Amino acid sequence: MVEDELALLDKSINEFWNKFKGNVSDISCQMVGLRDTYKDINKAFAEKLSVKLKEEERMIQILLEYQNQISRQNKLIQEKKDNLLKLIVEVKSKKQEMEVLTANVQDLKEEYARKKETINTAKKASEERLKRLQKSVDVYKDRLGLEIRKIYGDKLQFIFTNIDPKHPDSPFMFSLHLNEARDYEVSDSAPHLECLSEFQENVRKTKNFSAFLANVRKAFSTMAYN
Repeated sequence: MVEDELALLDKSINEFWNKFKGNVSDISCQMVGLRDTYKDINKAFAEKLSVKLKEEERMIQILLEYQNQISRQNKLIQEKKDNLLKLIVEVKSKKQEMEVLTANVQDLKEEYARKKETINTAKKASEERLKRLQKSVDVYKDRLGLEIRKIYGDKLQFIFTNIDPKHPDSPFMFSLHLNEARDYEVSDSAPHLECLSEFQENVRKTKNFSAFLANVRKAFSTMAYN
């Protein structure tokens, strides 16, 4: 009876063991399968992750390049903006200079017109004086033996004759012109008269040119007789 029970127990133990080994073998096979599956999944995931990382790296490079392009464009835009501002300042400065230059030109034109008018007025006055002097030439020549010539530098040369009784043709002369102040300027007397500067001051004050010529002739006559 005991032997039968022992044999039955031993059989049960062997069956359990065989079943356990079978289960362990199945589990081991399943674990190997799971491990291989995990390896395949992990490999596929690693490959996909590698591809994804490469794509992201490429996108980052593209993004960085795009940012660099934007930075360069912004720099160029800022440079162009600065150049434009400088150009605007230069244009404004040139405009102001042009306005000042235009005003100066206008002032010069007005000044030139005034000076031209003054010169024309003075010229007309001089011409009138010369005309009056020229009208007196014949009278002076007949009565005083006086000849008037126009010489260099817009000067008039006055030549007296019939002064020295011994030499009636001997010339006694002086030159006259109008200076910048439009006053009589007497020079180049021959022979030299010390009193000529006094006569010049008198004619400037009195404007009596006939008296001036008479005084000069009288001075030459006194010199000839002495």
